[in-house]
Amino acid sequence: MFIPTTSKELKQRGWSQCDVILITGDTYIDSPHIGNSVIGKVLMNAGYRVGIIAQPDISSDELTRLGEPKLFWGVSAGSVDSLVANYTATKKFRKRDDYTPGGTNNRRPDRASIAYSNLIRRYFKNTKPIVLGGVEASLRRIAHYDYWSDKIRRSILFDAKADYLLYGMAEKTILEFAQSLKDGKNPSQLRGLCYISVSPPEYIEVPSFDKVKTDKQAFINMFHTFYRNNDPLNASGLVQKTDNRYLVQNPPQYYLSQKELDDIYNLDFERAVHPFYAKHGNVKALDTIRFSIATHRGCYGECNFCAIGIHEGQTIRWRSESSIIKEAERLTHDPSFKGYISDIGGPTANMYGFECRKKLDKGACKNKRCIYPEICPLLPVNHQTQTRLLQKLRKIPGVKKVFVGSGIRHDLVMNDKSHGQQYLQEVVNHHTSGQLKIAPEHSEKRVLDKMAKTGAGLLLEFKNRFDTYSAQAGKKQYLTYYFIAAHPGCNEEDMKALRFFAVRELRIYPEQVQIFTPTPSTYSSLMYYTEIDPFTMESLFVEKLQRQKEVQKNILVAKPRTSVTKRKRKNG
Repeated sequence: MFIPTTSKELKQRGWSQCDVILITGDTYIDSPHIGNSVIGKVLMNAGYRVGIIAQPDISSDELTRLGEPKLFWGVSAGSVDSLVANYTATKKFRKRDDYTPGGTNNRRPDRASIAYSNLIRRYFKNTKPIVLGGVEASLRRIAHYDYWSDKIRRSILFDAKADYLLYGMAEKTILEFAQSLKDGKNPSQLRGLCYISVSPPEYIEVPSFDKVKTDKQAFINMFHTFYRNNDPLNASGLVQKTDNRYLVQNPPQYYLSQKELDDIYNLDFERAVHPFYAKHGNVKALDTIRFSIATHRGCYGECNFCAIGIHEGQTIRWRSESSIIKEAERLTHDPSFKGYISDIGGPTANMYGFECRKKLDKGACKNKRCIYPEICPLLPVNHQTQTRLLQKLRKIPGVKKVFVGSGIRHDLVMNDKSHGQQYLQEVVNHHTSGQLKIAPEHSEKRVLDKMAKTGAGLLLEFKNRFDTYSAQAGKKQYLTYYFIAAHPGCNEEDMKALRFFAVRELRIYPEQVQIFTPTPSTYSSLMYYTEIDPFTMESLFVEKLQRQKEVQKNILVAKPRTSVTKRKRKNG
């Protein structure tokens, strides 16, 4: 059952008014992989009347078609920060958008959370509360470096003139928020919520916006405090003065229990684009997620360039085996399902089923990381649970193949001395669709250290095992490597060394190479802006010229000259 998106659908349900109207920068894909769909279904399951308007035209009154909600507006830029969706790492406008029908990038405004909030207030004066959510809002909830304007911006709450911001995975918070408004109560004390106040509560006060926008040392100190107060079991609330008011960030919401997580994925999702939007063309994003299954949330990898830990959390929460199997069985009854589950995983596929007991009891450590610079001995790396799950999934009648399409951490596999090799053999023999994704990102230690990634030694061991097992299985299979160019601390000589490593050791000419994009609320973006290593406080080389960033990338992706070309040059 789709969430209503037209007035006709409201009438068919007998609704005269929605309790909540969700506005999103993506088209409406009804899928457990799409945040707005999950939030909408969670609210509807709790008895609220929810409507959704996807990619409203900001030059028209399209946003008004469902009227005004009874409780609140929920605003999200979509599954991706709108500026990341609209521009490349070198700030060129993207012509294609995987979340827009037809694929043409013409429906998502820049800074969509701000644009949609302004649009609501244009047509509905003194309206119900406007609540920001999703990745864009979550990662811009405090003063942050904005690459596209090349400056420090204040919390998005101020620029959007919204009433509240729910950060992280907000299913629990959204229900508490809706209930609070329904009961006529003030929701400002809820966990996982930000608001603006003239008199802040007794929280940790970070350097003010005026201070961090001119003082790089203050900005570094602010970010350290922000980053270290992100776990619901040990985080404090934060306040930041902005002009004559304060941003207030309440402590993070507690993570969902396994049963709560199972219940969400057991909700009725169509796994399709709503017909109102589907008539405008194919939505490429659906091709990837339609028949994939999420097994867990969170990531303790804490790569410096990645914001998953800030948004989803650094603690792995996994679904029960029975819940995942039931979802796979439901897929087999879909007329469009051909027997192939395109992915079984999460942000990192092989983090399913194990977590540090100390972290589960007391929260993430504030002075060290789980798997960098080496894997903590308190993390019980064990792939046995995931191996057993894969074996059971492929025995389900109607399932032909189950692929591990998400990337895996090769260092975790190699560290699991008891069950890692069995897991890898299982993946190689039964769950690889020709290529398996891994993300070493670089080969040079001093660059990897800035990324918080492990060295090349384990990568080569993993490659040798993968190649050996593939040969034993009689399969021609390959590893797909993801690399980053122009990361802070990386220069052209480092890229030449990476190319040499890729050609000589990996025996490839890389293709999956991206130029580093400084996205809000990551340590790598902090390095990019300040040109300082925030952990050592030493100066850091940062390539900021767009042309030279392209040079770094081209060093790695340049194709070798053929012998014919060489002869022509010699004879010419």
